[in-house]
Amino acid sequence: MSARRRRRRVSGSAWTPYLFIAPAAVYILFFQMIPLVQEFWLSFTRTSLLNPTRNEWVGLDNYMAIFSDAAFQRTLLTTLIYMVVSVVGAVGIGLVVALLLNGKFPGRGIARSLVTIPWAAPGIAVALIWIWMYNPQYGVLTVLMRGVGIDPGRSGVLDNAQLALPAVLLTTIWQLVPFVAVVLLSALQSVPRDLIEAAEVDGAGRWTVFRVVTWQVIKPTVGLVAVLMTIWALRRFEIIWVMTRGGPSGNTRTLVIGLYSQAFEAQQLGSAAAIGMVGIVISLIIIIGARFVARGAGKES
Repeated sequence: MSARRRRRRVSGSAWTPYLFIAPAAVYILFFQMIPLVQEFWLSFTRTSLLNPTRNEWVGLDNYMAIFSDAAFQRTLLTTLIYMVVSVVGAVGIGLVVALLLNGKFPGRGIARSLVTIPWAAPGIAVALIWIWMYNPQYGVLTVLMRGVGIDPGRSGVLDNAQLALPAVLLTTIWQLVPFVAVVLLSALQSVPRDLIEAAEVDGAGRWTVFRVVTWQVIKPTVGLVAVLMTIWALRRFEIIWVMTRGGPSGNTRTLVIGLYSQAFEAQQLGSAAAIGMVGIVISLIIIIGARFVARGAGKES
Protein backbone atom coordinates (compact mmCIF):
# COMPACT_ATOMS: atom_id res chain seq x y z
CA MET A 1 0.00 0.00 0.00
CA SER A 2 1.43 3.36 -1.01
CA ALA A 3 2.08 6.10 1.56
CA ARG A 4 -0.55 8.30 -0.13
CA ARG A 5 -3.26 5.64 0.22
CA ARG A 6 -2.26 5.04 3.85
CA ARG A 7 -2.57 8.77 4.62
CA ARG A 8 -5.96 8.88 2.89
CA ARG A 9 -7.14 5.88 4.96
CA VAL A 10 -6.01 7.58 8.17
CA SER A 11 -7.53 10.97 7.32
CA GLY A 12 -10.70 9.56 5.74
CA SER A 13 -12.37 10.63 2.52
CA ALA A 14 -11.78 14.08 1.12
CA TRP A 15 -15.55 14.65 1.37
CA THR A 16 -15.68 13.94 5.12
CA PRO A 17 -15.26 17.61 6.22
CA TYR A 18 -18.05 18.65 3.85
CA LEU A 19 -20.35 15.99 5.31
CA PHE A 20 -19.79 17.39 8.80
CA ILE A 21 -20.58 20.97 7.81
CA ALA A 22 -23.46 20.02 5.48
CA PRO A 23 -26.27 20.26 8.11
CA ALA A 24 -25.13 23.73 9.18
CA ALA A 25 -24.75 24.81 5.54
CA VAL A 26 -28.25 23.57 4.68
CA TYR A 27 -29.70 25.38 7.70
CA ILE A 28 -27.96 28.64 6.81
CA LEU A 29 -29.01 28.34 3.16
CA PHE A 30 -32.71 27.64 3.70
CA PHE A 31 -33.43 29.56 6.91
CA GLN A 32 -31.09 32.55 6.58
CA MET A 33 -29.73 33.16 3.09
CA ILE A 34 -32.91 32.51 1.07
CA PRO A 35 -35.09 34.75 3.33
CA LEU A 36 -32.36 37.40 3.18
CA VAL A 37 -32.34 37.32 -0.63
CA GLN A 38 -36.15 37.49 -0.66
CA GLU A 39 -36.08 40.51 1.66
CA PHE A 40 -33.47 42.17 -0.56
CA TRP A 41 -35.66 41.64 -3.63
CA LEU A 42 -38.79 42.75 -1.76
CA SER A 43 -37.12 46.04 -0.86
CA PHE A 44 -37.18 46.99 -4.57
CA THR A 45 -40.92 46.39 -4.92
CA ARG A 46 -44.18 48.03 -3.86
CA THR A 47 -45.91 45.24 -1.94
CA SER A 48 -48.92 45.44 0.34
CA LEU A 49 -49.32 43.24 3.38
CA LEU A 50 -52.94 42.62 2.37
CA ASN A 51 -51.89 41.15 -0.98
CA PRO A 52 -48.22 40.10 -0.78
CA THR A 53 -48.36 37.95 -3.93
CA ARG A 54 -48.95 41.03 -6.11
CA ASN A 55 -46.01 43.40 -6.22
CA GLU A 56 -44.63 46.06 -8.50
CA TRP A 57 -40.94 46.65 -9.24
CA VAL A 58 -40.07 50.23 -8.17
CA GLY A 59 -36.26 50.09 -8.12
CA LEU A 60 -34.72 52.38 -5.49
CA ASP A 61 -37.95 54.27 -4.75
CA ASN A 62 -38.37 52.65 -1.32
CA TYR A 63 -34.83 53.58 -0.29
CA MET A 64 -35.18 57.14 -1.62
CA ALA A 65 -38.50 57.51 0.19
CA ILE A 66 -37.26 56.39 3.59
CA PHE A 67 -34.00 58.37 3.46
CA SER A 68 -35.84 61.55 2.43
CA ASP A 69 -38.30 61.09 5.30
CA ALA A 70 -37.44 63.26 8.31
CA ALA A 71 -39.09 60.72 10.62
CA PHE A 72 -36.76 57.97 9.37
CA GLN A 73 -33.71 60.21 9.83
CA ARG A 74 -34.85 60.80 13.38
CA THR A 75 -35.31 57.03 13.79
CA LEU A 76 -31.70 56.45 12.71
CA LEU A 77 -30.50 59.04 15.25
CA THR A 78 -32.59 57.46 18.01
CA THR A 79 -31.23 54.02 17.07
CA LEU A 80 -27.65 55.33 17.27
CA ILE A 81 -28.27 56.92 20.67
CA TYR A 82 -29.98 53.77 21.92
CA MET A 83 -27.08 51.54 20.77
CA VAL A 84 -24.27 53.72 22.11
CA VAL A 85 -25.80 54.52 25.51
CA SER A 86 -27.09 50.99 26.19
CA VAL A 87 -23.79 49.34 25.18
CA VAL A 88 -21.55 51.78 27.05
CA GLY A 89 -23.82 51.61 30.11
CA ALA A 90 -24.19 47.83 30.11
CA VAL A 91 -20.50 47.10 29.50
CA GLY A 92 -19.29 49.74 31.97
CA ILE A 93 -21.63 48.73 34.80
CA GLY A 94 -21.20 45.03 33.94
CA LEU A 95 -17.41 45.37 34.26
CA VAL A 96 -17.76 47.02 37.69
CA VAL A 97 -20.17 44.28 38.83
CA ALA A 98 -17.80 41.59 37.54
CA LEU A 99 -14.86 43.11 39.42
CA LEU A 100 -16.94 43.20 42.61
CA LEU A 101 -18.11 39.59 42.17
CA ASN A 102 -14.53 38.51 41.48
CA GLY A 103 -13.50 39.53 44.99
CA LYS A 104 -13.80 37.39 48.12
CA PHE A 105 -16.73 38.13 50.44
CA PRO A 106 -19.34 36.12 52.36
CA GLY A 107 -22.28 34.99 50.21
CA ARG A 108 -20.35 35.40 46.96
CA GLY A 109 -21.99 32.32 45.41
CA ILE A 110 -25.50 33.56 46.21
CA ALA A 111 -24.70 37.02 44.85
CA ARG A 112 -23.40 35.52 41.61
CA SER A 113 -26.63 33.56 41.22
CA LEU A 114 -28.95 36.46 42.02
CA VAL A 115 -27.24 38.81 39.60
CA THR A 116 -28.31 36.66 36.63
CA ILE A 117 -32.06 37.02 37.34
CA PRO A 118 -32.68 40.12 35.16
CA TRP A 119 -31.01 38.41 32.20
CA ALA A 120 -33.04 35.21 32.68
CA ALA A 121 -36.34 37.10 32.80
CA PRO A 122 -38.24 37.41 29.47
CA GLY A 123 -38.03 40.83 27.87
CA ILE A 124 -41.80 41.36 28.02
CA ALA A 125 -41.84 40.56 31.76
CA VAL A 126 -38.98 43.02 32.31
CA ALA A 127 -40.88 45.70 30.41
CA LEU A 128 -44.05 45.12 32.45
CA ILE A 129 -42.09 45.33 35.72
CA TRP A 130 -40.57 48.67 34.74
CA ILE A 131 -43.93 49.99 33.49
CA TRP A 132 -45.25 49.29 36.97
CA MET A 133 -42.29 51.11 38.55
CA TYR A 134 -42.84 54.09 36.20
CA ASN A 135 -46.56 54.25 36.95
CA PRO A 136 -47.52 57.96 37.34
CA GLN A 137 -49.67 57.31 40.45
CA TYR A 138 -47.86 54.70 42.55
CA GLY A 139 -44.65 53.78 40.69
CA VAL A 140 -41.65 53.71 43.02
CA LEU A 141 -39.35 55.36 40.46
CA THR A 142 -41.85 58.13 39.82
CA VAL A 143 -42.03 58.79 43.56
CA LEU A 144 -38.22 58.90 43.77
CA MET A 145 -37.99 61.26 40.79
CA ARG A 146 -40.50 63.63 42.33
CA GLY A 147 -38.51 63.42 45.56
CA VAL A 148 -35.41 64.82 43.81
CA GLY A 149 -37.36 67.50 41.96
CA ILE A 150 -38.01 65.77 38.60
CA ASP A 151 -41.73 65.91 37.77
CA PRO A 152 -42.70 63.64 34.84
CA GLY A 153 -46.18 65.17 34.72
CA ARG A 154 -49.59 63.60 35.09
CA SER A 155 -49.11 61.28 32.13
CA GLY A 156 -46.00 59.71 33.64
CA VAL A 157 -42.41 59.02 32.59
CA LEU A 158 -43.17 56.87 29.55
CA ASP A 159 -45.44 59.52 28.01
CA ASN A 160 -42.96 62.33 28.66
CA ALA A 161 -41.08 63.33 25.50
CA GLN A 162 -37.85 64.07 27.39
CA LEU A 163 -37.90 61.13 29.81
CA ALA A 164 -39.23 58.24 27.73
CA LEU A 165 -35.97 57.36 25.96
CA PRO A 166 -33.83 57.54 29.15
CA ALA A 167 -36.45 55.35 30.87
CA VAL A 168 -36.27 52.73 28.11
CA LEU A 169 -32.47 52.89 28.13
CA LEU A 170 -32.36 52.34 31.89
CA THR A 171 -34.56 49.26 31.52
CA THR A 172 -32.43 47.88 28.70
CA ILE A 173 -29.18 48.41 30.62
CA TRP A 174 -30.72 46.77 33.71
CA GLN A 175 -31.45 43.65 31.69
CA LEU A 176 -28.10 43.54 29.84
CA VAL A 177 -25.76 44.12 32.79
CA PRO A 178 -26.05 40.56 34.25
CA PHE A 179 -24.99 38.89 30.99
CA VAL A 180 -22.02 41.25 30.62
CA ALA A 181 -21.06 40.72 34.26
CA VAL A 182 -21.15 36.91 34.02
CA VAL A 183 -19.08 36.83 30.82
CA LEU A 184 -16.49 39.29 32.14
CA LEU A 185 -16.37 37.45 35.45
CA SER A 186 -15.31 34.34 33.56
CA ALA A 187 -12.63 36.38 31.81
CA LEU A 188 -11.42 37.84 35.10
CA GLN A 189 -10.99 34.36 36.56
CA SER A 190 -8.61 33.50 33.73
CA VAL A 191 -6.20 36.31 34.66
CA PRO A 192 -2.97 34.64 35.86
CA ARG A 193 -2.66 35.16 39.59
CA ASP A 194 1.14 35.09 39.50
CA LEU A 195 1.20 38.14 37.20
CA ILE A 196 -0.97 40.09 39.63
CA GLU A 197 1.21 39.07 42.58
CA ALA A 198 4.37 39.99 40.66
CA ALA A 199 2.97 43.45 39.89
CA GLU A 200 1.97 43.92 43.54
CA VAL A 201 5.46 42.89 44.68
CA ASP A 202 6.87 45.55 42.34
CA GLY A 203 4.80 48.13 44.16
CA ALA A 204 1.97 48.59 41.65
CA GLY A 205 -1.31 49.93 43.02
CA ARG A 206 -4.76 48.48 42.26
CA TRP A 207 -5.39 50.75 39.29
CA THR A 208 -1.96 49.97 37.80
CA VAL A 209 -2.50 46.23 38.27
CA PHE A 210 -5.87 46.49 36.57
CA ARG A 211 -4.57 48.60 33.68
CA VAL A 212 -1.34 46.69 33.03
CA VAL A 213 -2.36 43.10 33.82
CA THR A 214 -6.11 42.54 34.16
CA TRP A 215 -7.29 44.81 31.34
CA GLN A 216 -4.80 43.32 28.87
CA VAL A 217 -6.19 39.83 29.53
CA ILE A 218 -9.90 40.67 29.45
CA LYS A 219 -9.75 43.26 26.64
CA PRO A 220 -10.64 40.79 23.83
CA THR A 221 -13.63 39.54 25.84
CA VAL A 222 -14.80 43.10 26.50
CA GLY A 223 -14.58 43.83 22.78
CA LEU A 224 -16.57 40.71 21.89
CA VAL A 225 -19.26 41.52 24.46
CA ALA A 226 -19.48 45.11 23.17
CA VAL A 227 -20.06 43.88 19.61
CA LEU A 228 -22.73 41.41 20.78
CA MET A 229 -24.46 44.10 22.84
CA THR A 230 -24.41 46.48 19.86
CA ILE A 231 -26.03 43.95 17.55
CA TRP A 232 -28.61 43.03 20.20
CA ALA A 233 -29.37 46.70 20.84
CA LEU A 234 -29.96 47.19 17.12
CA ARG A 235 -32.45 44.28 17.17
CA ARG A 236 -34.10 45.09 20.52
CA PHE A 237 -37.85 45.16 20.08
CA GLU A 238 -39.94 43.77 22.93
CA ILE A 239 -38.88 46.18 25.70
CA ILE A 240 -39.34 49.31 23.57
CA TRP A 241 -42.60 48.13 22.01
CA VAL A 242 -44.22 47.07 25.27
CA MET A 243 -43.11 50.18 27.17
CA THR A 244 -43.73 52.95 24.64
CA ARG A 245 -44.60 51.49 21.19
CA GLY A 246 -42.02 53.92 19.79
CA GLY A 247 -43.66 57.00 21.32
CA PRO A 248 -44.27 59.56 22.53
CA SER A 249 -44.07 61.42 19.20
CA GLY A 250 -41.56 58.88 17.89
CA ASN A 251 -38.96 59.69 20.57
CA THR A 252 -38.23 55.99 21.26
CA ARG A 253 -38.77 54.79 17.70
CA THR A 254 -35.73 52.71 16.74
CA LEU A 255 -35.04 50.97 13.44
CA VAL A 256 -36.74 47.71 14.34
CA ILE A 257 -39.81 49.52 15.70
CA GLY A 258 -39.98 51.50 12.45
CA LEU A 259 -39.74 48.27 10.45
CA TYR A 260 -42.62 46.71 12.42
CA SER A 261 -44.79 49.81 12.07
CA GLN A 262 -44.16 50.05 8.34
CA ALA A 263 -44.94 46.36 7.78
CA PHE A 264 -47.91 45.76 10.10
CA GLU A 265 -49.43 49.21 10.63
CA ALA A 266 -48.76 50.93 7.31
CA GLN A 267 -48.93 47.48 5.60
CA GLN A 268 -46.09 48.36 3.22
CA LEU A 269 -43.82 45.33 3.01
CA GLY A 270 -41.51 46.88 0.41
CA SER A 271 -40.64 49.88 2.58
CA ALA A 272 -40.32 47.62 5.63
CA ALA A 273 -37.88 45.40 3.73
CA ALA A 274 -35.84 48.48 2.77
CA ILE A 275 -35.63 49.48 6.46
CA GLY A 276 -34.57 45.91 7.28
CA MET A 277 -31.79 46.07 4.69
CA VAL A 278 -30.54 49.32 6.25
CA GLY A 279 -30.34 47.49 9.57
CA ILE A 280 -28.40 44.61 7.98
CA VAL A 281 -25.93 47.04 6.42
CA ILE A 282 -25.40 48.73 9.82
CA SER A 283 -24.81 45.32 11.42
CA LEU A 284 -22.24 44.41 8.75
CA ILE A 285 -20.44 47.73 9.25
CA ILE A 286 -20.29 47.07 13.01
CA ILE A 287 -18.96 43.53 12.55
CA ILE A 288 -16.36 44.50 9.94
CA GLY A 289 -15.27 47.50 12.02
CA ALA A 290 -14.94 45.30 15.10
CA ARG A 291 -12.75 42.84 13.17
CA PHE A 292 -10.41 45.65 12.10
CA VAL A 293 -10.22 46.96 15.65
CA ALA A 294 -9.54 43.46 17.00
CA ARG A 295 -6.85 42.86 14.40
CA GLY A 296 -5.18 46.16 15.26
CA ALA A 297 -5.35 45.37 18.97
CA GLY A 298 -3.82 41.94 18.34
CA LYS A 299 -0.90 43.43 16.42
CA GLU A 300 -0.39 46.00 19.17
CA SER A 301 -0.46 43.26 21.80
